[in-house]
This record gives sequence, C-alpha cells and structure tokens, in this order.
Amino acid sequence: MDRDSGPRMRVPEQRAPEKPGTAEALRFTVLGPVRAWRGSELLSSGSPQQRALLTALLLREGRTATAGELIDAFWGEDPPSQALATIRTYASRLRKILGQDTLVSESGGYAIRTDRGALDLTLAQDLAAEAEKARAAGDRCHARTLINKVLGLWDGEALASVPGPYADNQRTRLEEWRLQLTETRLDLDLEVGCHAEAVSELTALTAAHPLRERLRELLMVALYRSGRQAEALAVYADTRRLLSEELGVDPRPELAQLQQRILRADEELARPADEPVPAPAPLKPAQLPATVPDFTGRSAFVAELGGRLATAEGSVMAVSAVAGIGGVGKTTLAVHVAHQARRHFPDGQLYVDLQGAGARAAEPETVLGSFLRALGTADSAIPDTLDERAALYRSTLDGRRILILLDNAHDAAQIRPLLPGTPGCAALVTSRVRMVDLAGAHLVDLDVMSPEEALALFTRIVGAERVGAERDAALDVVAACGFLPLAIRIAASRLAARRTWTVSVLAAKLADERRRLDELQAGDLAVKATFELGYGQLEPAQARAFRLLGLADGPDISLAAAAALLNLDPHEAEDLLEALVDTSLVESAAPGRYRYHDLVRLYARACAERDEEAVEREAALSRLLDFYLATAAGVYALERPGDRLADHREPTQYSGLTFADRHSAQDWLYTEANSLLACVRQTSGPGAVRRAVDLLWATKDLAESGANSKQYETAAITMRDLARSSDDARAEGRALITLTNARLVAGRFDQAERDAQRAMRLARAVDDPLPTCWAPNDLGIIALYQNRHAEGEAYLEQAIANFRADANRPGEASALCNLSRIHLAMGNTTSAVALAQQGIDIYDELDHALRGANGRYALGLALTQSGRFADATEQLHDALAVFRDSRQRLWEGMATFRLAEVDLAAGLPAQAATKSEQALAILRGIGGEWRRGNVLTVLGRALSEIGQPGRAQVCWREALDIYETLDSAEIETVRKLLAPTLPA
Repeated sequence: MDRDSGPRMRVPEQRAPEKPGTAEALRFTVLGPVRAWRGSELLSSGSPQQRALLTALLLREGRTATAGELIDAFWGEDPPSQALATIRTYASRLRKILGQDTLVSESGGYAIRTDRGALDLTLAQDLAAEAEKARAAGDRCHARTLINKVLGLWDGEALASVPGPYADNQRTRLEEWRLQLTETRLDLDLEVGCHAEAVSELTALTAAHPLRERLRELLMVALYRSGRQAEALAVYADTRRLLSEELGVDPRPELAQLQQRILRADEELARPADEPVPAPAPLKPAQLPATVPDFTGRSAFVAELGGRLATAEGSVMAVSAVAGIGGVGKTTLAVHVAHQARRHFPDGQLYVDLQGAGARAAEPETVLGSFLRALGTADSAIPDTLDERAALYRSTLDGRRILILLDNAHDAAQIRPLLPGTPGCAALVTSRVRMVDLAGAHLVDLDVMSPEEALALFTRIVGAERVGAERDAALDVVAACGFLPLAIRIAASRLAARRTWTVSVLAAKLADERRRLDELQAGDLAVKATFELGYGQLEPAQARAFRLLGLADGPDISLAAAAALLNLDPHEAEDLLEALVDTSLVESAAPGRYRYHDLVRLYARACAERDEEAVEREAALSRLLDFYLATAAGVYALERPGDRLADHREPTQYSGLTFADRHSAQDWLYTEANSLLACVRQTSGPGAVRRAVDLLWATKDLAESGANSKQYETAAITMRDLARSSDDARAEGRALITLTNARLVAGRFDQAERDAQRAMRLARAVDDPLPTCWAPNDLGIIALYQNRHAEGEAYLEQAIANFRADANRPGEASALCNLSRIHLAMGNTTSAVALAQQGIDIYDELDHALRGANGRYALGLALTQSGRFADATEQLHDALAVFRDSRQRLWEGMATFRLAEVDLAAGLPAQAATKSEQALAILRGIGGEWRRGNVLTVLGRALSEIGQPGRAQVCWREALDIYETLDSAEIETVRKLLAPTLPA
C-alpha cells in the first residue's frame, strides 16, 4: 500500500497570530463537553446558550467575534428581536466566571485571551502537525505515538450538547478530523507491522462508517497481512455491493487495485513499510561466537572443512565424535573454521546452540523464529507452524550466501528444518551422534587430540618456558587428561592461574586420578574425568551440594528449592551455590536461580551415583518434591480458600514457602512452572507417585494459563502411567482428573470423558473423595459441551451431592455454576440465574476471587439469555478483570467472547465483531479448535449484521470445517447460516 495514498491530516481552521494572555491558570476543553477550569477547579459555564457563546469564542482562538457573527452562530437566519441584549447578558455572566482579562470587549465584539496551551483543540493541532513532520521524516513510531496523544484528548463527542447552527457545523468538522486522524494512525499501525492488532478496531469502524472506503481499504490490508486473504477479499465484495445498493457507484480505483494485488498475493503488499525490503545486501547477521585465541592442531580437519566451505553449494557438514564424546572440541573446531570461512559468506553467519546433549533439546520452530528475526523478518510476519517457518526461512535465504552453524545438535530430525535449501549457503553442524541419516552430509569423525597436539595446546595456555622445563611432566598431564581438549584446557588453565605451582605439582595431583581415567575411557565418561579436576578441589559440603543438585531435572533451580533438596538453611545453601558459581561448575541464571551446563549436570549425576547412597539420592529428590507440593498447595489454598485439597493431599515432611497475597503466590507458581513440572515428570518410585500427582492437582492453573498447558498434559500422562504401573488406583484416579482438566482446556472432549469415567470408577473403588467429587463435575461439563443436557444435569447433581458430603463448599459452588449452564442450555433461564447466584454467594463468602469469576461468567451467560444485557455485561466484565489479573488466558479469551455474544444479542454487532476478534487473538494456541469455531460463528453473525456478508461467509466456512472435523453438534447451525451459499 502506498504510504502516501491515505488522507493527509488537515488542521481544522487557520489560526490567528498568538497574543499573550493573562489567565494562565485557566484551561478549556472543546473536544468533548465544553468546560473551563481554573487550576484543578471545574468552573460553571452556565446554561447551554452560555456554553454556546464560550464555544464560539474559544474556536476563534483569540480572534474577535463581532456581535453579528455571534448572533448568526446562535440563531442563524432567524434571530430573536432581543438577540444582541441576550449576547451581552451571556458575555457579562461569562466575564464574571472567567475574569476581566480573559473575556474582553473589542471593536463591538468579544474575544477570549488565553495562553495557547490552555485549549485542548490547539494542543491537538500542534501535536498533529508535529506528527505529520515526524511521519514525513520517516519516524513512523513517533508519529503514531503523537497521533495517539491527539486522539486521547477527545472525551466523547466534541462540543457535546452545545446548541446552535455554528456548534452543529463545528461538531461535524471536528468529528471528520477525528476520523481522519484515526485513519492516519491506523495507516501507521499497518506501516509498523501492527496489522493483527488493527483488525478488531477496523472492523468496528467499518461498521460505524460503512461507506468510508478508506477504512475498508485499511481493513483489507490488515486482514491480508494477518494471513486472512479470503476475508480481505470478502471485505471488497461487501464494499462493492454496499456502494452499489446505497449510492449506485463502484468502489474507488484504489480499492479495486488493492483487490487485484490481494488476488495476486502481492508480496510487496504483505510487507509493512517498516519491514526491510529484500535487497542484494539485507540485514547481515554476525552471530558466530568468538574463536579461541589458542586454537591448536586439527590442521587436516581445518583444511578439509575450509575447502568445502570455500566452494559451498548448499552442502551440509556434520562435525561430531564417533561415540558422541563431549569435550572433544567439536564446537571449538567448528567456530574456528567458520571464522576462517567468513569471507566466503558475505551475507552473514547464523549460530545456535541446539542443546542436544540436554534433557530438552531446542525446538526447531523456536530456532527458526530466532533465525528469521536475525535475518530481518518482523515478529508479526513469522508464521506459527514449523513447516511454514521452514519454508519462509528457505525463501529468505534464497539468493544469499550465509553460513549457518548448528552447534550441539541432538539428531538429524532436529536440524533438517534448519538447513538452507539453495546453493550458496552452507550449514556446519556439530553433534554427539554421527549423522549417517542426514542425506548429502559430509561426515567428519573428530577424535581426541594426538599427543603432539595435546601438548601444543597445553603449552600455548601455560607458556613455553614452564612447559619446556618440565616436558615429561607435561606429557603426564595431557595423558592423564585422556588427550581430551576440554580436560586439557581445564588443567592448563588451573596451572596458568597458579604461578607458584610447577607442572610436576599438577601432574602429581592428577596421578591419583589416572586409574579412574583409565576406567572412564569411553564416551562421556572421559568428559566426567575432566570435571573431576574441578570437583576434586571442592570442600566436602560443596561437593555434596554439587552432586545432589545435579539430580534435579528442570532448566534451573531456585535458591529455596535448592535449600530444600540439600536440607539446608537458605543462607547456608546460598553460600555453597555461590562457591560453586565461582568454580564455574554452576552458572548463576538470575539472582537467586542456578543452573548447570548440560555436560556438567551429567557429570554431577555420575558423581551422585558414585558417591551418594541410593537412599540419600532418593531423599534429596523427595525433599524437593515435598517443597514443591507444600508450596504449590499453599498457592492453591490462597487461590481457592475453603477447598478440601489441603485435607486430602498427601502429607509432606518438608515445609514450603508462604506468601502474603495471591499475586506473589502466582508469581512463584509461574516462575517455577517448568521446574516443578520437570520434578513431576522425573518422579519414578511408587513411594512418590501420590505426592507428584497431588502436586499436579495443586498446579491446575498452569493448564489453563496457555503458557504451560502442553507441559502440564505431558506430566499428567506420565503420572497416570506411573500410577497404573505401580497398581496405585488412588494415584491413577487423581492423575486422570488432572489429565481430564488438561484435555478440557485443549478442547479434546472425547479423551477427557474417557479419563473422567475411569477416574470416577477408580475413586469409588478406593473411596477417594477428590476424584469422586470432581469426576462427575467434569463429566457434566463435557456433556454440556456435547449437548447431552439431561446426562450432564444428572452428573452435576451427583457432583453437588458428593461435594456437600465432603463439605467442599468451593466444589459445590463450581458444580452449581456448571449446573446453571446446563439449565440455561435446556431453556430454564430463571433457574440458571438462581443456580449461578448460589454459586457466587458461596465463592464470595469464602473470598474466592478466581473461581468467583467463573461463577460470574456463568451468571453472565444466564443473564444474557434472559435479556438482561447490562447486568450480563457487568458480570462478565468483573470476571474478565479477575481472569486477566490471574493470568488465566483461556478464561480471559472466553469471557471476551461471551461479551461479544452479549453485544450481538443487544443489537450492537460492531462491538460484537471487535470483541470476537479480540477473543480470537487471546485464544490463539489455547482452548482448542471447538472454541475457535464458536468464536468464528459469532464473529460471522456480527459481520453479517454490519453489512460484511462476504467476511461472514469466510468465518462460517472455517467454523464449519472445524465442526465437521470434530463431528460436533454445531454443524447444522452453521450449515443453516451458510445455506444460501452451500451447494444443494
């Protein structure tokens, strides 16, 4: 879209030269109700006619208005006989309010003398002019900020309730200016890549101003850049039909040209103005890590790889050790070769550590996102799926000479999407495994150094003088290191840092380890031997901490969790951890958080297996599980006061953290999410399975947050399988309820129903009250979603009885609110409202904010169907605020969707369309396709009612595809909506 094709900002009136004022404390507004302030005091501006006089004078911005002009402004062509006397009376009253120096008589008329910044309109004009200059200078972000400030000065309709023909004309003019400013700001939104965010606002504006073609044009571009080409074309069809019916004209040429560009899938149109245009020399990434200054040996490999890179034709070179040995120098060699080959890749070099040696290797789609950003692709243009990202990545690389260094790969499957697809680029891969299944790869097996290379590396780090004096001792040292480059570097660095040591001292220190090194010659065992050098220097308490902390899965560990695992006071634990950081055996990930390098973690675990009794290893992990469970249960209790989990969960021997309020508790939960879910997945013994399952139960919020939903479901599956293999019916039943919850969030209702049914059978068999209560509650929800209302009613009545028998009042409230929705679906709106209110009363009595929001959500639905739209909106807005505050993205999106339904039912389709768009954005990646289909259906209804049937059809067809895939009950409803267009 030509950035200059939009309307230029126009200043409403030519202003008179400034004159100094004397009423510095006075302020006036006309972009809304006409008001006057002196300081913070709101002044009375009198009757509507008196405000009309004030308006006429203010809009002249210091110029004198004659009596005749004011009479025309008030009464037009039919003034009363006493018009002049009336004007003088109003002027006298205003002068008493504003002061003699402000409202002055001059040349038979009147004027208001104020500072320029005293009127909101002049401030808006100045900001708009500044915005236009910024845009002309290419600073779109600043221009966008300034226009937003201008629009923020409006407080409803300009000159609100001011009578008279002059005010009517000025009101119309100011509203037109406001629309022009809005169009300009939206144009800037698109230029800076905020197209997805602009869709909902443009949808509402096109509904409010259906004949304004500029808004339609902007909406088409926003939809097209958001990947919604069919809807963009439908907007054009709707516009053409509307203009023909209303005005008997065709769309303006610019709109028709835009339609053709969309039909051609114009790449230039898809690119925001601020996005870099592809050029022979676009953004050049230079991501290679620094090469080591003391690189030694490997001359044959350097020549071999360097020669292949110099004549790169899209080949892939994998650098790895035969047995995947760590510390052999794969990364060092690859980085060194890549730096030497930089001149052959003038368009840049990309680098990533794929973390293939760790428990969680980097996801290819995440890496592709990072690479695309480095290559100049805007976030908004990066697709969601792996295949789409890989395709865009290959397209971006086409015609460019870029070297990609993929370090520490897990396997060939991980790197295939990351390989360039055209000649001119090359990929250099390092991995612990030999990638024989990577088609076309040039394989290099990197072994340990030769004795000569090992000694040369040692000499370069320590110094020729010290090594030359003790050559034999130096050979003993490198031999003790197994000629492994990483081990040699560690040993040499320690010696170089200790000037009082001789090489013989170091050799003597390593002599006691030679037998162990001989026993650990294969694979990663050699890497462990190199870390033994640092580990052997630790104090006993430091060594114990190093060993035990390595047992915990998870990306990192907090100080509090580490203290629990070590069974130490937090201050003592912190001293030990900081000492380990000083030795470089542990990294400080952030204040109060620690992590291992993946190879060091493997070594620490080997040390624990070697140096710790099994009972102590199990006790350490048990304390960690206790800590997470006790703390998470406390968070759960803060979020759900009165819930019976505290009475039914497994006891813990180690206490957890406590929190002053629910917000700090939530912060802890979401910060620790990955680590505590890793702790659950790591649980292996039958003695811990019940606590791990209860930890999952206490962290249900993670499933509904969106950020951790998949990890939560994986952990729930792991616990279900462990409980089943341990023949623990109670643990399996609870694990199945957590899995049911995860699958409800994902919209997989058939799987959720099977899990809940089995959980209910198991719970009855072992008399476990938690799943006995919650299974029928969940089954009732599933039946509601699948339109089995009588069955759902029976389940929920059973759940209510079970909750009451267990004295679980929050659970009872949940079932009452769910039963409200069943009654609503069956047409019993009166009882639906009453049931929801009963649930809310219980929640409010318990000060249960989050689940109280769920109750208000249910009540909002019932009130909507009862036709009490204002009350429904109030309840849903209250619920939405809590969901946002509690980081419950699923429920935030659903509450926004329900507000759209209220607007639609209340005859506000434009607002309904806006909220539906917002709901789609919030629910992206969470909630499942069924919920997305529901939102699309409502969006289609709203679009249809605001005169955009083409877009409506696109939404309904997408919803129908979803429902047909799921074989859901909504199929017929959407088919009826599409009936005029579906083939017979």
